[in-house]
Amino acid sequence: MTEHLKSLALVLRERFKESIADCAIAFGEITLTVPPEISLTVIQALRDEADFKFEMLIDIAGVDYLAYGVDEWATDEATGQGFSRGVEKASFGRFRFEDAPAPIKHQGPRFAVTYHLLSISRNERLRVRVFCEDDEAPVVDSVTGIWASADWFEREAFDLYGIMFDGHPDLRRILTDYGFVGHPFRKDFPLIGNVEMRYDPEQGRVIYQPVTIEPRVLVPKVIRNDHRYIDQVAEEKPAGA
Repeated sequence: MTEHLKSLALVLRERFKESIADCAIAFGEITLTVPPEISLTVIQALRDEADFKFEMLIDIAGVDYLAYGVDEWATDEATGQGFSRGVEKASFGRFRFEDAPAPIKHQGPRFAVTYHLLSISRNERLRVRVFCEDDEAPVVDSVTGIWASADWFEREAFDLYGIMFDGHPDLRRILTDYGFVGHPFRKDFPLIGNVEMRYDPEQGRVIYQPVTIEPRVLVPKVIRNDHRYIDQVAEEKPAGA
């Protein structure tokens, strides 16, 4: 942790005081957590005030904390050998979506939006995080009025996470098809999807149909050339062969 980061964090805490929920330094980066009702005010100040001057918006990303901190791997006591370290399943990756148990939910809001800012004049970076208050209908204010470049970033977060941006001039899907059902980056979305597309020569157009891909376990089979397998082969080998 450099003195430069400590100094910037101190200025942020002093400027916004009780307005922010948290200002943390981790992995050489500062994350400023801001309540949604004042997010635009804080972000505007970060861009315009001389102490900050974060002129450039680098990226906007959605985050789904549904099963944050829940791990399906026994990493504390397991050895580093083999492929059998999996314990109680925590995601939908290995099972049919309809048969999978509900994951353990993260305590606190499920969805958040992170803004990655850059101050060119001060050579500083900052991450601003805003949690959505409603898990069922996550909404935050659009920052397109502050940075026009936020347009496509917010559309991407809406498409992949289902996060709404209040005040966005044209909020619609940008990566998936217009008729796509669901939001692919949500942690409760099945890895094999709900539907698939194919071209129907009779109708002369692309149609949707229920997905036909069967899920399979992606655990490699490892065969080692040691005494365990050599002895087994010798025992199974028929006499006179």
